[in-house]
Amino acid sequence: MTATAPSDSPPRAGWDALTAELDAWAAAGRTATLWWRDDDAVEPTPDLDRMIALSVEIGAPLALAVIPAGVTDALAPVVDAAPTVTVLQHGWSHTNHAAPPAKKAELGADRPTIAVLAELAEGRSVLDRRFGQRALPVLVPPWNRIAPGATAGLPGAGFSGLSVFGPRRVSTVNMMCVNTHIDPVAWKNGKRFLSDAESLGMAVAHLRARRLGAVDAAEATGLLTHHLVMDGETWAFTERFLTVTRRHPAARWLSADALFATPFAAEGLR
Repeated sequence: MTATAPSDSPPRAGWDALTAELDAWAAAGRTATLWWRDDDAVEPTPDLDRMIALSVEIGAPLALAVIPAGVTDALAPVVDAAPTVTVLQHGWSHTNHAAPPAKKAELGADRPTIAVLAELAEGRSVLDRRFGQRALPVLVPPWNRIAPGATAGLPGAGFSGLSVFGPRRVSTVNMMCVNTHIDPVAWKNGKRFLSDAESLGMAVAHLRARRLGAVDAAEATGLLTHHLVMDGETWAFTERFLTVTRRHPAARWLSADALFATPFAAEGLR
């Protein structure tokens, strides 16, 4: 008997499938928009330098999710010198407040909403002071999780954008939501590279769902990276994915500035 893959396994695809999907966009006279978010930045590191250099070289804008409580003075000059980089807010301190066995969350329902929002507002001030206009009022919740009460209070805390993981869904929250959909890190398997087949499977699945109208076609397909934990294979995939899509006439990489410019009523939360 052939073993069946778990239902939550990522779909699988190859580089030819990615090109074929983009060709299908081209045949329909449409452009497949993409964007790139990298999480957990606090200070300059060789890996962060490498990521920024890759962004500049390929011409793919990079949205850097920065942890306010841990950010150092040295990061601001690095961002200032990188024209392709913008800053988003990655929670407050990236601290898990969820009690086991619940999944990790900093912005969950384990604490009073007023305390969560106060931290986020302080984080907004920290990033504004350090990065000025390069810091967008966009929240990236650690572990991509945020309680509904905190989400509802984001505009009052100074936010106009939100980014988690998975296709966004329409809601009553007046917030521009642009999520990520491709995560090449195997978090449950030593943080190694997931695989080309599974990583590309996520990319092709979201692009195809957009093209066919199964999800919001206007939401750019998002690549999520974590420069602090990427191994050689993850770096190789990231560079090849950026290069292949950047060269395809039906694909266009957008900056966070452009993506979060217009409010959108959405939740897109897991």
